[in-house]
Amino acid sequence: MYDLGLAVMLLRRIRIGPTNFLGLQHCQRCFSARLSENVPNEDGTEQSIPKENAERLIKVAIIGMPNAGKSTLINRLIDQRVCPVSAKVHTTRKASKAIHSKNNSQAVLFDTPGLVGSREIKKHQLDAQFVSACRHAIQHSRMIGVVHDVSNSWTRHALNPVLLRVLQEYVHIPSFLILNKIDTLKSKRILLDIVKNVTCNQLESISNYGPVGRRRSSKAKQAALAEKAVQKEKQSMRGEEGKEPAEHGSQQPVEGWPHFTEIFMVSAMTGDGLREVMSFVHANSQQQPWEHLATEHTDQSPEQLIVQSVRARLLDFMPQEIPYQLQTELEYYEVVGGRVLTSAVVTCPNDRIARLVCGESNGKLRQINEQVTSDLIECFGMPVLLTITTRVRSREAKA
Repeated sequence: MYDLGLAVMLLRRIRIGPTNFLGLQHCQRCFSARLSENVPNEDGTEQSIPKENAERLIKVAIIGMPNAGKSTLINRLIDQRVCPVSAKVHTTRKASKAIHSKNNSQAVLFDTPGLVGSREIKKHQLDAQFVSACRHAIQHSRMIGVVHDVSNSWTRHALNPVLLRVLQEYVHIPSFLILNKIDTLKSKRILLDIVKNVTCNQLESISNYGPVGRRRSSKAKQAALAEKAVQKEKQSMRGEEGKEPAEHGSQQPVEGWPHFTEIFMVSAMTGDGLREVMSFVHANSQQQPWEHLATEHTDQSPEQLIVQSVRARLLDFMPQEIPYQLQTELEYYEVVGGRVLTSAVVTCPNDRIARLVCGESNGKLRQINEQVTSDLIECFGMPVLLTITTRVRSREAKA
């Protein structure tokens, strides 16, 4: 009794910060996982939980080129705004987790920065952590989800060589393809050409070939129709061009990946096909204790989400390369009475850029503030009072 009273008194005296709170969550997860392994019977013997009720876990690395829509897709897949999004490239600077728990299955999706080459690294001055984040996420995953943008008419018919090198490096990890932004295509016939190109015509190895969510026939029937269409096209090419073009075509550089196990055609903006993606992900989960609580949706702290949300909106509102020169820092964060009170500071390299950020009579800064506040309300699910200020490097903050 005295020990319990002493423990309560100590807990009241100790102020639990964010780091300590995460530690308590980790202890709770470990304790719950330990309890879920064996449950004692009335006679003292241990009783194992049935396999169908045991916890299951799957980790998936979502990769792709910059601005392919990875973060927007993940937000829609888990129905939570945990990944910052903007219209510009390199919004995501480091890998983060998005968590979706359903029944006894938990899916951990890694949101990764866009894959870039050496030229892009020098242009945007990207650090080593940015470049290695994708590979680090893949090494901790059981599957790879490749997001391919079909709205870009210049790049949609082939996978980028940088992406192909990553897939070749981790060929032992199963991968599936997500064709994103199909709502931008005026004609869906072009999807067949895209699929054939990015899979190297290996349609027979893909079990779910066809527009996901709108299939009216069985998967086997669609695969047979797709195979028949490919064979028909090959026959027509041989009849018109002879054998020499076929031999020449075999020497062309590889523009696709023949080892995809599944293909999904989705639109992260409209939500088409997203349910099938998550059903597929959870179906591949394996019996393993959960790493996060059912109420957790991300591994990022509230402070990190605020900073990234401000940075994402700066990318949307500021032109050209200006937002990449800005640095965002959190000045204050506290939850009082069910409301988030926070303040962020944007550091500008000079007075001219500071004036551009603020706009005439601080009008642009107010617009940015309103948009970020709306994003944070959606993210936290509670009222948010946000203040954004600007300052010139090595000078005091100016409103």
